[in-house]
Amino acid sequence: MDFGRFPIISILEDMLEIPEEHNEKSRSNPSRAYMRDAKAMAATPADVIEHPNAYVFVVDMPGIKGEEIKVQIENDNVLVVSGERQRENRENEGVKYVRMERRMGKFMRKFQLPENADLEKISAVCHDGVLKVTVQKLPPPEPKKPKTIQVQVA
Repeated sequence: MDFGRFPIISILEDMLEIPEEHNEKSRSNPSRAYMRDAKAMAATPADVIEHPNAYVFVVDMPGIKGEEIKVQIENDNVLVVSGERQRENRENEGVKYVRMERRMGKFMRKFQLPENADLEKISAVCHDGVLKVTVQKLPPPEPKKPKTIQVQVA
């Protein structure tokens, strides 16, 4: 019996992180790792604000410590904010969850940076569960002055 057809089995495999089998059938579908990343990106809300001198990326990250958040630049123009929210292990205390609604696990967002983003001037601050990544803008290029060529008399 092929259990791959049942969505609940796929969800359980993701939760248990069972490795994918590489057969002909799975090659035509997106990998589970890709789907996990896509879900992580979709579940991480963000605002992008443009100021005259900077871009500010505001990402809600309640309950996550600043040291658990990773901010990186990929491919010279992609800002990546990622990390993982761990569930507290309370099984030893005799406590069990009656309802679990808060999202746990990996989170990630990728933002394509504009050409005028200064990759050397990026700062990130996490305060009260809100991460603010500020990317300064490069100064506008100097307008090109017309080059004057002196005409010589022959």
